Amino acid sequence: MRKRLVAPGASHAVMIVVVLMTLFPMLYAVLLATQVPEQYYQFPPRFLPGSSLLDNARYVWNDIHMGRLLLNTTIISLAVAIGKIFLSILAGFAFVYFDFPGKGWVFILILLTHMLPVPVRIVPTFELLDQMGWVDTYAGLTVPFLASATGTLLFRQLYQTIPPSLADAARIDGAGPMRFLWSIVMPLSRTNIAALFLVEFIYMWNQYLWPLIIANSDATRVVQIGLKQLVATDAAVDWHYVMAGTVISTLPPLIVLVLLQRSLLEGMSLYEEKS
Repeated sequence: MRKRLVAPGASHAVMIVVVLMTLFPMLYAVLLATQVPEQYYQFPPRFLPGSSLLDNARYVWNDIHMGRLLLNTTIISLAVAIGKIFLSILAGFAFVYFDFPGKGWVFILILLTHMLPVPVRIVPTFELLDQMGWVDTYAGLTVPFLASATGTLLFRQLYQTIPPSLADAARIDGAGPMRFLWSIVMPLSRTNIAALFLVEFIYMWNQYLWPLIIANSDATRVVQIGLKQLVATDAAVDWHYVMAGTVISTLPPLIVLVLLQRSLLEGMSLYEEKS
């Protein structure tokens, strides 16, 4: 009986400590966003919220044009997430339900793209987009990210679990490939679509290196670059403004996470069962 009581209590205590360690950076950022320098530079530090959150947020919103940055980042993240899902669904569907020469080798080549890190591809990609006139455009920020080996693998593995009898029945009923994809395959893919959308949206929202290189004006600059402007100063860094901007920038992906967290968990559990 003692072991039965101690074991769950110890595991819960460990989980609570891990959760608090994970949340501490974000909680501390929120705390600093409510204070002024006189409060967070004092010793001993005061871990109590201040009353300057609205003033700090208002300054950041007007100083770096946070509204425009959020709009740009939202457009880019949505475009990449939706584009990746669209192309990944078509690619996965083609690899499962169509036969063409070298299909296995093509799939292997797609997976090998994971071995090329982003910094290796930056220079040739930038030169190509510069020749196309896509520097400092939405197309330059989104198109290089549309192809996804991970998404192709995810949907290919999903479609391989669909019974072939469904495709045979659809063919007998006179349904073409696109009708079969839209009416039967897509409804079965909703959980995976939502999970991939969430992952890709947050991934694109946090992009810094590529937007830093390709976006040269306020018209296309993203929120991560705007936050960097608050830190890149010759004077002392106003951390209350930096943290206020950080808190604002986390709200859109947090909302998406809350809306799609159930689909993400279901998609992860399904993927583990299939693997």
